[in-house]
Amino acid sequence: MNLKDAAIKTQAGKKLDIHQILLWLEEEGRVIKDNSMMLRTLADSRENQNKHPLQIIADRNWKDESCNGQLLTLEFLTNWLAQRFDQEYFRIDPLKIDVGSVTKVMSYAYAARFNILPVLVENDVITVATCEPEVTEWETELGGILNKKFIRVISNPDDIHRYLLEFYSLSKSVIGASNENDQSATNFQNLEQLMDLGRAGKLDANDQHVVNIVDWLLQYAYDQRASDIHLEPRRETSKVRFRIDGVMHEVYQLPTAVLAAVTSRIKILGRMDVAEKRRPQDGRIKTRTADGLEVELRLSTMPTAFGEKLVMRIFDPEVLVKNFRELGFSAADEQSWDAMIQQPNGIILVTGPTGSGKTTTLYSTLKQLAKPEVNVCTIEDPIELVEPAFNQMQVQKNIDVDFAGGVKTLLRQDPDIIMIGEIRDMETADMAIQAALTGHLVLSTLHTNDAPTAITRLMDIGVPPYLINSVLIGVMAQRLVRTLCPHCKEAVDITDDQWKQLVKPWKPAKPKKIYKAVGCLECRNTGYLGRMGLYEMFSYSPALKKMMLDGGNVDEIRQQAIKENMRVLRLSGAQKVGQGLTTVEEVLRVAPPPIGI
Repeated sequence: MNLKDAAIKTQAGKKLDIHQILLWLEEEGRVIKDNSMMLRTLADSRENQNKHPLQIIADRNWKDESCNGQLLTLEFLTNWLAQRFDQEYFRIDPLKIDVGSVTKVMSYAYAARFNILPVLVENDVITVATCEPEVTEWETELGGILNKKFIRVISNPDDIHRYLLEFYSLSKSVIGASNENDQSATNFQNLEQLMDLGRAGKLDANDQHVVNIVDWLLQYAYDQRASDIHLEPRRETSKVRFRIDGVMHEVYQLPTAVLAAVTSRIKILGRMDVAEKRRPQDGRIKTRTADGLEVELRLSTMPTAFGEKLVMRIFDPEVLVKNFRELGFSAADEQSWDAMIQQPNGIILVTGPTGSGKTTTLYSTLKQLAKPEVNVCTIEDPIELVEPAFNQMQVQKNIDVDFAGGVKTLLRQDPDIIMIGEIRDMETADMAIQAALTGHLVLSTLHTNDAPTAITRLMDIGVPPYLINSVLIGVMAQRLVRTLCPHCKEAVDITDDQWKQLVKPWKPAKPKKIYKAVGCLECRNTGYLGRMGLYEMFSYSPALKKMMLDGGNVDEIRQQAIKENMRVLRLSGAQKVGQGLTTVEEVLRVAPPPIGI
């Protein structure tokens, strides 16, 4: 029996000892003996009494002496421990844990006693995460009670402690809210609602259980980088879903009565009419993350067959401090965009579908333009992000304040730069043109598939070509693509067919290598982490103006723009693929194929 096996045997049934772990690390040449001797003297201090041995070692920020200076982080040490005991390492992903089922396996007190956390419940098998690989007492006890097989996996002690508290606290709040007033019938609108006689109570939106669920929901969304939270009522069990990097993930299921109370609680926070459940409403909340960052949430409700559906759009607090390179602009894109926004007057349009990042681009641009000597005014529906550097006005149709009327008001406010949320009709377009003609820089959005189509959209609205020529500076179309996870992406060869599909009919040089999405714990096995923009810059040149007056159609305008170095969205995506930032598949999914070329 070797030293390693003997050491493990002596540890059987006991908690890990920091002195033994330091001995193993010394044997493997991962730590310096002098460092480990020093830590042995500090290990039993009051500060370290309640810490796991791996946490105490990780706090030292030592480098692995056998592995090119790899830091001995808690994640690295946990993985090392799993290999040492020949057990599976498990990274806890809260999005993939069925909290309702795992918290029914054992009580919180029992789980906390052994510092274990159920992570997967199947018909005959329960997977339990632990950071004490040789403590098996709980397995024997629960096996006899539940009559199920247990699979032990090793997980980060920080994660076990954190999610142990979060999961059981959430489960307790949901159960408490469900039992409130005898799990009474609620007052939400349900087309299939049955009448239960003698059960007239309702869940209180101010109940502490409901408050806890809302607090958890918001903090959870911030931690998972969600851009939207969807509360979707169903007949009996309703869904909570997050949109992360543009893709929807189901994160929890709540009893419909509890979801209705949660929705009411959020409506109260957003100063919405809690009693009105028959018509859509909008609201907003400003809150803080655990890190102290202020976050804006825009609320929108919609009546459905089983109650109110609520969507919360989360606005990144760092949006306004991002420069154009961080948004995904290339050097050429940034130069073209900067030339447009530095014009003293005229109209600049940003186009793309909903969720393509137009608001982020406009706010980032306005933030850079909003100098102390400049008056920036906006008219929005609704105000998506409150920014002290702007004077922001919200469309309110109930009192006849629309985009056109709002622009007319703004023109009396001595503005230098005006941002119009969207040009939807001739009246708004006419006011935007009047503002541009009278010496103001106007930024706005349109919903078109590419940049040149914005000109024909203005003509469809009713704007004559001579006015377009007088005021239009340029148009930018954009899309958002998911960026590759830097922790797991792999270089692969690109085939001629793949490259042709991406760049046809153009023939730019094919990169030697591209990267593919693989998937790891950091990106939840999606292969992608975060998003960035693809941009199509269209500068309205004298040649294009002449073409417009001569009756040129959109295909001819597009061809001329390309001759003048406009790079279409697919080519912008090809550049990102060549730089190893995204994949061919992602660009083909997001960017429309070139039309009329």
